[in-house]
Amino acid sequence: MRTLARIVSGHRTAWAVLAATTVAVALLFAVLPASEGDAAPPSGVPDTSQSAQVTDLLSRFPGADTTVGIVVFRHGGDRLDTRDLAAIDDRAGVLAELSTTPQAVRPRVSDDGTVALVAVPLDAATADADVAGTATSLRDAASADLPAGLDALLTGPIGFQDDVANAFAGADLRLLLVTVIVVAVLLIVTYRSPVLWIVPLAVVGTADALAGRVATAVAEPLGISIDASISGILSVLVFGAGTNYALLLVARYREELLLRPDRHRAMRTAVTSAGPAIAASGGTVVLSLLTLLLASLSGNRALGLACAVGVAVAIVFALVVLPAALVVCGRGLFWPFVPRASSSDASAASAASAVSAGGAAHPAAPRRGFWDRLGRGVRRRPAVVAVTAVAGIGVLCLGLGGYAVGLSQTDQLLGEPDSVTAQKVIDESFTAGLTSRTTVLVPSAVADEATALASGTDGVDTATPGETDGGLTRVDLQLTAEPESDAAFATVERLRAGYADAGGSLADALVGGSDAAAYDTKVAAQADVDLIAPIILAVVFAVLALLLRSLVAPVLLITSVLATFFASLGASTWLFQNVLGFPALDTAVTLYAFLFLVALGVDYNIFLTTRAREEGLVHGTREGMVRALASTGAVITSAGVLLAAVFAVLGVLPVVALTQVGVIVCLGVLLDTLVVRTVLVPALVFLTGDAFWWPSRRVSGLRRGGVIGGGSAPTRRR
Repeated sequence: MRTLARIVSGHRTAWAVLAATTVAVALLFAVLPASEGDAAPPSGVPDTSQSAQVTDLLSRFPGADTTVGIVVFRHGGDRLDTRDLAAIDDRAGVLAELSTTPQAVRPRVSDDGTVALVAVPLDAATADADVAGTATSLRDAASADLPAGLDALLTGPIGFQDDVANAFAGADLRLLLVTVIVVAVLLIVTYRSPVLWIVPLAVVGTADALAGRVATAVAEPLGISIDASISGILSVLVFGAGTNYALLLVARYREELLLRPDRHRAMRTAVTSAGPAIAASGGTVVLSLLTLLLASLSGNRALGLACAVGVAVAIVFALVVLPAALVVCGRGLFWPFVPRASSSDASAASAASAVSAGGAAHPAAPRRGFWDRLGRGVRRRPAVVAVTAVAGIGVLCLGLGGYAVGLSQTDQLLGEPDSVTAQKVIDESFTAGLTSRTTVLVPSAVADEATALASGTDGVDTATPGETDGGLTRVDLQLTAEPESDAAFATVERLRAGYADAGGSLADALVGGSDAAAYDTKVAAQADVDLIAPIILAVVFAVLALLLRSLVAPVLLITSVLATFFASLGASTWLFQNVLGFPALDTAVTLYAFLFLVALGVDYNIFLTTRAREEGLVHGTREGMVRALASTGAVITSAGVLLAAVFAVLGVLPVVALTQVGVIVCLGVLLDTLVVRTVLVPALVFLTGDAFWWPSRRVSGLRRGGVIGGGSAPTRRR
């Protein structure tokens, strides 16, 4: 780190770093292709699941490559009159011209006569190649020349695919614009300068643009697809983490500028002091993200790889490009509050540098500001503070009583797109499962028995045997439950259990289709949580143990971060169900929230405790924590508020899963920044004292007569 610090802070080498970076970034943008990932996330169901096996086997059937667009006609809830019905018949004829089986395109009117439905079979390959064009053609054909008051709404697989794609259309641009605005405003407020914010924002913005291309280049050879949802999270994460690292480096740089007249030496000390904590915290995030490569869902693997690459790029820019840019621009960047060192400050910094561990300066006691007073207040009553904080966290955890996972198809999008509105109309007027597809593949010899078993299963409306190929027969089912709902999942479970219990050739039956795929995704998501969460905790523990040279500190810090996660998850669950109207969490939300809150939450504890250890070498453990809180409190709080705001930006997309991730991480970061890191962790350090650093040698601080009192070097007890 010292070598890097000398290079990025040198009089000539800083310019060389910026020039080399400009050339390297230009070359990478020229060589690396822009992302052309799917507009909407593809299914990532594991290959070993029954639904994936059914999809693979069906691809060999003659008529398997089909999909359907479903058009719903309604007249504001009124009964369809003769004119309406005539228009619907006419539109059905036009829609039939777009179908692979025109004879099957016939209107179906509900029992109460208020709704008509037209199913349009389509070639799946053609439709999937241009979902937007196919959906537009169906909508235009259905809505042309309709009588006043008669509406045509598109739903079914094509309708939902198009609405999901529209939800992500322009997602990168919207997220980028809102994120940049949020970051710019918060940086201006934090730095209180109309100039300084431009440099960190430009550096982080370049890192974000480059991260997307590098991630795509790394993912493509591995067969990993980065879709729009992952690109959005990647951008938010790079901006959030990169700006956090910039805030911490700039704060330490400004602190050194108040002590040193030479800005190059100030930056060298800042990078040497803050660099290891930034590298360790960023490395923790990268390693935690890479654990997702062990996940069974392809979407989780894609997110882990892309975001790990993005954070790695952010670390490089924060430790290499940003210091060089700040040094080159000079002190004037801080205008109008330009930090300048007095002669007495410079002498104190020189004396402290002579005795401090590793050569990093230990400034004089911080001013008696809010954070210093808070630290000393917690130090006076650490037990009371710890118990109060834990009690508050426990109250928030009570919201976990309503925790549920799994959203139906209509609950996955915000607002009222046509596909959602039409599905709700179908739920009220027809069988709710009419628009979903459930397929059972069985040995042809027992096709009749398999059909009978399905027909007798609770939750199945109809079961019809279909095509035969390779000794297998497909049985097409229509369920009574809403697509991808808990009731539909329960029916899939009953079907699979029924075939397994029947024994013989029936036990070889495979249940697939859209509902089965959604159920298998939910099961795989929980399996990924069970596998990945312990590995992430082990990675975080190892990094903390190596960085802090302690076994007690990592246990306490990880416990505090876990408490933050469960409290934010509980509070968010209550908020979703009682305020925002979300009945449950999306299947991927729990793992993503755990990953970001644990990895990013440990960041702030790393920044605080590494500074506490540094100060403790001179002033002792308890006084060192007070000084660390006084020195880092403002900047870490600013970083936490900024990161929370950046994740909240995910709510600009009309996708429930991203909104939920944004809300949970936002609440968790605020809780960690304002409560856990601010009062709970210091209280734990005050309660444990030097035992916090066990088994490393005790941090004793200066004895009387040392530098603070008289000039001798610090003494460490052995």
